[in-house]
Amino acid sequence: MQQELGASEGRLDLVVWAGYAESGANDPKVNWVTPFTRATGCKVNAKVADTSDSMVSLMQSGRYDGVSASGDASLRLVYGGNVAPVNTRLISRYGEIAEFLKNQPYNSVKGQMYGVPHGYGANMLMYRTDKLRQRPTSWSVVWDRNSPAAGHVVAYDSPIYIADAALYLKTHRPSLKIDDVYALDQKQFDAAVALLKQQRPNVNQYWANYLDELQSFKSADNYAGTGWQVTANLAVGEKAPVATTLPTEGATGWSDTWMISSKAPHPSCMYRWMNWITMPKVQAQVAQWFGEAPANPKACAFAAKGFCATYHVGDPEFYKRLAFWRTPAKDCGDDRGAKCVDYAKWAQAWTQIKG
Repeated sequence: MQQELGASEGRLDLVVWAGYAESGANDPKVNWVTPFTRATGCKVNAKVADTSDSMVSLMQSGRYDGVSASGDASLRLVYGGNVAPVNTRLISRYGEIAEFLKNQPYNSVKGQMYGVPHGYGANMLMYRTDKLRQRPTSWSVVWDRNSPAAGHVVAYDSPIYIADAALYLKTHRPSLKIDDVYALDQKQFDAAVALLKQQRPNVNQYWANYLDELQSFKSADNYAGTGWQVTANLAVGEKAPVATTLPTEGATGWSDTWMISSKAPHPSCMYRWMNWITMPKVQAQVAQWFGEAPANPKACAFAAKGFCATYHVGDPEFYKRLAFWRTPAKDCGDDRGAKCVDYAKWAQAWTQIKG
């Protein structure tokens, strides 16, 4: 763990989600990378990854300084030795970050943070209001064989989507005694996989890039499924009859964390980036461009009117209903011990589910 902020190395190599390191190339008005370079002397080179698996693979190369990892990747990076503990004393705005995002199972180990929280959001139920006249109140619209959306369902293309099936079963099959949807024993896991295989004929699209999902909802190829608020906002902005809701069962969600490589060639620039990206004004810029809740609530003072209300910033009751992505491990984290199904087996099962 770095103990002091050293001199700028003049370069920073990042692995990022699309939209997290904008330099004006996509929109001249959207640029927080150039001001960072001017302020620090660190020239940013950003590699966009489409999936968490890609992020893990890229970080394993040791070529990059840091990554904007989601919870389904972060623990893999920690236990793989690919990222280092973060010295939060070197992050000037760390005290401003929402407390419920700190020291969580997906970004820390034994009280030691392995990153700096960045932004977060819910995997909402998105639907076409012209195809489903009544607002769905349950995820059953994507799981029931005879759903009115049958044949036009979308699902997130990742092994972590198995947790969405577990979340549904947690309410509808209480005999399984599912508590943590990322800590499934074999019986619970098998039930989730069976539900996903039952759902398969009704799924019209598995998406990893939200822009692909956007197009399918705009064209009315799909009626309902897991989506992000940003996707719905873009669809509505293009006059598509789309809405989102948080069903009675709750939802899964994601909280992204900036993590520093254990082999970072430019660690001082990475710490400077983590300081920059947590500033309220920059947090507002990223959150509004990407479509997420900022980790630093002070960003709301710089955001457009109503933005933070749309993303439920400062609404702990909303986020208590979310199960944030976390890498599944053999250790259940409870009195069951090492009887849970780890991520490698989730990945194997996902290949079988999709066929």
